[in-house]
Parts: sequence; C-alpha cells; structure tokens
Amino acid sequence: MVWDLIRDSAFGHLVRLATKGKVFQYDEEKDPSFWKKFINEEKTGYLSHHGDTSPPEDGSEEELGGVGAGLEKERDSENGKDVEKGKDKQVIDWYGPEDPDNPRNWSRAKKFFVTFEIVFLTFSVYIGSAIYTAGIEDVMRVFGVSQVAATVGLTIYVAGYGLGPMLWAPMSEVPYIGRNPIYVATLFVFVMFQIPTALASNFGMLLAFRFLTGFFGSPALATGGATIADMYAPNKQAYGLAIWGIGAVCGPVLGPLIGGFAVQVEGWTWTIWELMWLSGFCLVFLFFFLPETSSTNILYRRTRRMRKISGDSRLTCEPEIMAENMTGKDIVVMILVRPITLNFTEPMVFLLNLYIALIYGLLYIWFESFPIVFIEIYGFNLGQEGLAFLGLLVGAFIAATCLFTWLYFHQEKQFDADGNLQPEKRLPPAMVGGFFVPICLFWFGWSSRPDIHWIMPIIGSSFFSIAAFLLFNSALPYLADTYPEYAASVFAGNDLMRSSFGAGFPLFASAMYNRLGVGWASSLLAFLGVAFIPIPFVLYIYGARLRGMSKLARKD
Repeated sequence: MVWDLIRDSAFGHLVRLATKGKVFQYDEEKDPSFWKKFINEEKTGYLSHHGDTSPPEDGSEEELGGVGAGLEKERDSENGKDVEKGKDKQVIDWYGPEDPDNPRNWSRAKKFFVTFEIVFLTFSVYIGSAIYTAGIEDVMRVFGVSQVAATVGLTIYVAGYGLGPMLWAPMSEVPYIGRNPIYVATLFVFVMFQIPTALASNFGMLLAFRFLTGFFGSPALATGGATIADMYAPNKQAYGLAIWGIGAVCGPVLGPLIGGFAVQVEGWTWTIWELMWLSGFCLVFLFFFLPETSSTNILYRRTRRMRKISGDSRLTCEPEIMAENMTGKDIVVMILVRPITLNFTEPMVFLLNLYIALIYGLLYIWFESFPIVFIEIYGFNLGQEGLAFLGLLVGAFIAATCLFTWLYFHQEKQFDADGNLQPEKRLPPAMVGGFFVPICLFWFGWSSRPDIHWIMPIIGSSFFSIAAFLLFNSALPYLADTYPEYAASVFAGNDLMRSSFGAGFPLFASAMYNRLGVGWASSLLAFLGVAFIPIPFVLYIYGARLRGMSKLARKD
C-alpha cells in the first residue's frame, strides 16, 4: 500500500517524469504483454459499430453477433457498421470488477488513510477562519479599525473559500487534470500566502491576502466530498462523508481554542503563523502520500502509458473520448457555469443548499456571541473562551455515533443488489437534525446569565453540532446520489451558497447581540431555524417527482 501511495502521489509523478518512467513503474511497464488485459473488447466493439461505448439504443445489439472477436471482424468489414459513426479504436478500461487501480477496489486500510488525508486537509483550511477570531481585538488595536472592519478579516476569508470551489471543483472533474494537482498546487499557494498575511503592513494588505488564502485553500471544502465518493461504494459513502464532516467541525471548534492562548502571548500574527505551520505540514504530508482518486484521470493516464508501451495510437478510453468531443465552450460551461446553474435551476439543490447555508450562517453569527457570553458574562479569558467551544465537538461525536448506528442497522439494508438506494432515503437524519437548531439556540440564549452556571450554555451549544452534523451528512450524500456525474460541481455550488451566508452574517452579529441581548438575539436565530425545518420533509415526499422532471438528476 505504501509503495502505491508514494508512486501515485505528486512526488511519485515528479520522480517518474524525471526518470522517464524508470522509477515507480506500473505492472504493464514491467511486463509489456500485461497491457492487453486492459482492452475492453465489448466497449471496443460498440465504439466500432456506432461510435459510442454504450450498447446501441435501437435494440440492434443482438444483430452484432456478440462482442470481442465478432465485433473485430465487423470492424474490418462493412457489415452492420455505421461507416460515419464507427471508430477504429480500442478502449482501455478496468480489466475487471476487482482491478486494484480502481479507487472503489482499494483496500480498506488505503481508503481509511486517504480519507484521513482529506480530513486533515479540510481541517487545516477550515481552522483558518475561526483561528483568526481570537485576534480580532488585537487587529483592532494594531490597525486602528472598528470591530466590524476587523471582522471582515474573518468574513472575507470565508468568502474566498466560497468562491474558490466554483473554479477548482469543476477543474478536478476534467480527465486531463484530476483532483491531486488541484489539491497540492492550491495548498502550496495557501501556505506561501500566510507569510505576507502575517507580515501585513496595513489593513488593506491583510484583507487582500486573507481573501486569497481562503480562495486558494478552498478545494478540499467542496472537492473533498467528491474524493470520498470516488473511493466508497454508495452504501458506504455516508460513513466517509461523516468522517470528513467531523474534520470540518473540528476546524471552527478548535480554532478559537488554539488561537486564544496564542493571542494572549504573541498577538494576532501568531494565529497566522500557527495556520502556516499546520497547513505546511499538511502540504508535505500530501505531497508524498496523497494518491489520485479520480477514476477518469486514472484511466486517462493508464491509456497514455499503454500507447507509449504498445506504440498503438488507436488506444483510447472513455474519459478521453468524452474530452475529445468537448469544445472550448463546453469546458468553460463545465468549469464556470455548471456549479451556478445546478444551484439555481435544480430545486433539490437549491432548497438543500439554502438550508445548509442558513445553518452555516447561523453558526458564524452565533459564534460571535461567545465572547459576550463567556468573557463579559462569565469572566473567561481568551484561552478559556476557546475551551467553551468544545461542547460542539462533543455534540459532533454524539451525532456521529447515532448516525453510524442508524446507517449500519437500518439504511444499509435498504440498498438493492446493485448497490443503489433511492436518494430520498438519505434524508431522515436531516428531518431529525433540523429540530436541534432551535433547541440549541433557545437553550443557549436563555441559559447565558450570571445566575446560571457556565456549563449550561456549553451543554446547549452541543445541540447545534448535532443538528449541523445530521443535516450535512444527510444532505451531501443525497446530492451526491441525485447528481452522481456532477458531484464536485454540486458541492461547489453548495460551498458558494453556505460561504456567502457565513461571510455576511457575522458583520451584523455584534450589533444584534448588543441591542437585543443574548436571549432575544439567539431566539431570533432560532425562529429562522424553525422556518426551514420543513425542507427535508418536502424533498422526502416530492423528491422523486422533482428528479423525474430534471434533465440532470438520476432517475429511479
């Protein structure tokens, strides 16, 4: 496993390039005859007959006389062949259902290790938003700006990692690129840009580089879900997405804790240096050990190796055929337009994205009340205030335990023999989780008083992570199941919408909490949560009908 990880990592590809393929060789490079087993005779025959690797839609498949040798003969004759559409190509594919290079067939240990890498990457970027909040007062003092202006350093970072996936996520779906180059290249820029951020000589420079670091750090926040889907079969994807979700929760939760103690000693710049050290270590780790998970990119690179070994220019693969048929306009549409159009033209995507965006926005505006509650009311210092966020982490682990139990004992039994599940059956956890948002906010708001022990609002805060965890890990698998061919683009649109709410809401948080008080301000947010509870129920009832009307969604 370790050999495969290094060979397929960015480091391994650079070594192969430098040595012209003599180091970290693949099986077909060691045995020149091995490449022939990768030719899919059935798809080759279909491609020769009517120019497509799928069976003919006109029911003429039986007339072809079988596949393999029979179709090879048809290719050489004109009998049954569409001369205009037929292609004299040989299709490279997985050599069978157990092909070890297919990410779905990786060993459990390898899948778990790559999942950990994606979780680590997500955590390393997500913590960059919350870790800054601990230094907001110091930013105000150093640059002489208001609290609202200093908070822009948080919101503009969130806006950056909301916009970034609109470009990076669709690019990762292009067979010629894949996911790995996007992860490593953008993370490198993310790490390097922490230096001018920490050394910013004026407030404008700080904001500019906070936006850029958010923008370049963003791929994992949307593409990470697609990477999980690359490796796990549909009946196991929810587990991987849930673990990924824990990594996303740990960032905002641990950021104020880590940053709070640092700011007390070294000031706001120390939070940025901590972020650089963490993400820098992550970069080195991924550079040597993160393999490619995009099956289209893996097949494309396999095909290039086959052509080089065999000298046969007729060798191709389905991703390459798809790419050859794409015009420049198609590529622009896929990269820049598809995430937006999916978000606003598909009702299922829009409703769930709107709900998750609300949860995300509520989370960030609610976080702004923690200094008011735990510093002003309970007298905590910055480091101790960070400890107050641990209630959310406890809630996430409770939610994960409950979700995994439900998945194992209930949902897995609903998959059919082909591993398919009606997408709407992913939604029950969201239907339950929605009720915990108002429970949390009412509890937290009205228990945050000097005459009530500080543990009570911390216990109440745990319900928010239960709600968010159940909602995220129900909505994201639902979207992945509903739009399996456009998962990265769907997740990119999701990230844009939720980051927009996350960027905008904190700007009026302090004014709202100071004017309304913690109790009524939290109650206002709770009423918003109540208004959105019906969304999963509506999609559970009408989702199949909506998918039937969509041109892009999966049909039952």
